[in-house]
Amino acid sequence: MEPEDLHYRSAERLIGEEENEKAAFERKEDGEEQRKAGRAPLSRIPTFQSSVGRKRVTIQSAESSPKTDGSVRQGQKEGAGPTEAGRVKMLGSGGRETGLPVPSARLHTSLADVLPQGDISGLTSSLLAPKMNQSLDQTPEITEESDQLDISLKRPPLRNVYETSDLVIEPVSEFETASGETISEDEQTSARDAVVEDLSSGSSVDQREASDQACEEDALREDFEEGGVSQSHWTEENSVTVDDVKCEERVPDEDDGSILSGQDETAKIQKPSESKKCFKETQQGSQTADTSHTKHTETKPCTPSKQTKGRSFSLFCLLPTILLLLGGFALHVWQYGVPKSVSHLMSQLELHWLESFWMPQETCISDCRLTLVESLPEGLVFPSGSPHLPSISDTWINLLNKANRSVHIGAFYFTLRDSDLGLTEPSSVLGKKVFNQLKQLEPNGVKLKIAVNAPQPYIADTDELVATGAEVRGVDLQSITGGILHTKLWVVDKKHMYLGSANMDWRSLTQVKEVGVSVEDCSCLAQDASRIFDVYWDIGAQKNGSLPPFWPGRFSALSSSKYPLAVKFNGVPARVYLSSSPPPLSSYGRSDDLSSILSVIADAEQFIYVSVMDYLPMSQFTEPIRFWPVIDLALREAACTRGVEVKLLVSCWSHSPGAMFVFLQSLSVLNKPPLSCNIHAKVFEVPSTREQQRIPFARVNHAKYMVTDRVVYIGTSNWSENYFTQTAGVGLVVNQTGSAVGQGQQTIQSQMQKIFQRDWHSEYAQTLTDVHAEHCSGKKLT
Repeated sequence: MEPEDLHYRSAERLIGEEENEKAAFERKEDGEEQRKAGRAPLSRIPTFQSSVGRKRVTIQSAESSPKTDGSVRQGQKEGAGPTEAGRVKMLGSGGRETGLPVPSARLHTSLADVLPQGDISGLTSSLLAPKMNQSLDQTPEITEESDQLDISLKRPPLRNVYETSDLVIEPVSEFETASGETISEDEQTSARDAVVEDLSSGSSVDQREASDQACEEDALREDFEEGGVSQSHWTEENSVTVDDVKCEERVPDEDDGSILSGQDETAKIQKPSESKKCFKETQQGSQTADTSHTKHTETKPCTPSKQTKGRSFSLFCLLPTILLLLGGFALHVWQYGVPKSVSHLMSQLELHWLESFWMPQETCISDCRLTLVESLPEGLVFPSGSPHLPSISDTWINLLNKANRSVHIGAFYFTLRDSDLGLTEPSSVLGKKVFNQLKQLEPNGVKLKIAVNAPQPYIADTDELVATGAEVRGVDLQSITGGILHTKLWVVDKKHMYLGSANMDWRSLTQVKEVGVSVEDCSCLAQDASRIFDVYWDIGAQKNGSLPPFWPGRFSALSSSKYPLAVKFNGVPARVYLSSSPPPLSSYGRSDDLSSILSVIADAEQFIYVSVMDYLPMSQFTEPIRFWPVIDLALREAACTRGVEVKLLVSCWSHSPGAMFVFLQSLSVLNKPPLSCNIHAKVFEVPSTREQQRIPFARVNHAKYMVTDRVVYIGTSNWSENYFTQTAGVGLVVNQTGSAVGQGQQTIQSQMQKIFQRDWHSEYAQTLTDVHAEHCSGKKLT
């Protein structure tokens, strides 16, 4: 059907259903071909070929005559322009209305002559998008009484559109009636009330229908924004005729006859007859519009909004993270068990350093008093003028007298009284004195904690101490590492400490030769020693016979070979650290005892003096016997490669291993030409009377220390494999090399060197011979 004029078409003529469907199908095919070709499609109607900017709409109402000033009533079709006042209402698939801006200024004959095609699309989308969003938010829902009307209004009919190129369109007042009369304030108020009432009544409309409307409108908006569909095609598909505008204005409300007009907040009263007439006219063209509009919307699926995409992306990122965390925690619980506390969890995760944020740190006192101490067995007398050291028994009593808050003791066993032998031994008096002092701690408000090797063959002393209020925990390392708790360590008030070879045994004070060190007023070092004791204390609390995979941060070392403490011992600056064994019991940052010994040997430049009860480069308490030459090779290398003087002083008593003397002979032979390695070995034997020989595990040089020209090492372990790989021990390393020494002062290294030389040159030290293996071990060699 051809139009009579290119610019004006009659509003009373209706396009037939078949021709409309055919035209819509052809326009769709043309639009698809144009989109594939990358250019904007052209409308089949000549008036739409230039741009949307050419459209001018003049609406001539049947009820009212046109105004002489060219103004158009509310409900006119939009034209391209930046200013918006009047609106054209469009019905979506669900009866939802949309409003488009109406220009108030005269447009050019062709907008394409002024703006390029891209600018036209951008201008059109910028005008359409905000008003469509506003209309979606403000459009009321149709009530249940108008369901039948809603069916016919879901798709607007395709009708002839009035167009003009020269008319000036002016905005209509927001509260202006169809006849141009202005509504009073009272009428405006009643209209607003009607709008609120209609909005309330429309709340029961189906949710799915509302989502379909939003989906179609989003698709239309994207067509304009992307420029994929021509403006002429969109306008033609969704155009509204004069009759549609009238019908929309006369949608009836069965309750009171009020209606909503687009986005305006006005209410108009219509006659029932007009509403019915509008309903019939609208129904006639709805089927044609439904077919065309359905085809268009099917080609453009609804895409989610940017907000929905953002939520989906966030969920996509967070979901794997949450699953990984849950899986990791489940694996952690399966491997390590449920953590008992935050500290336990951090120890499992090896987050030791975090505990420093809330753990209280005591003030470090670095001006310390260090005293080398020893026990000399009864009957062991050195020549007059020989150097000597304070006794260990006096040192223990002094430390207990200084205690104000706590005394922590790590010990191999507790036999401070002679009742363990079932006899009366006068030499046990010093041990009894120490025991009575320990019993007075709890009544005086001093907390006594004892970590002792388990199981104990003799428990009378510890049970009596428990009766006074002391806490005693047995540490069963046999079931954990295969060794024992061989440490001899005291920590008093976390300010004072003792470390050495003496056990908590009355024999260690009067019947055994011991060497140790007492450090007073040195909280820096005492706090570090307390952490080693805490490791033993924590193991004693475990009943499952296992060690934690990681030690808590509160057990971490405060000193190490890499980061020694800088303190003063008796006014002389020193670098000092504590080491421990075996490695499974060494907390984070703790230097291993064996590594410390090897580093001291490697550091020596002039001499290495070693005094130890047992020296055995093999395993001692395991089957089968293993060769373990770690320390032995280090000494050979120092003597034969670097020319360092090496002297070994070992003990001779009834429990000495016979193999030790053979290994010592293999070292001594190296000093013969052509090697001429400066290495020597001697055997120290404590003299005994017949009565003294009846005392078991006595009359022996039990010291365990090493002194070089630079460093002093004092430990608690014998030098064989098991003591460093399975048995718990502690070592103290002091380096005062290069420190300024004032008048009346002396270094720890010089004091220990004198004690070693005293013993080495004494009558109790004998040069190693072939007979010592049989003589000292008490076993006849074949």
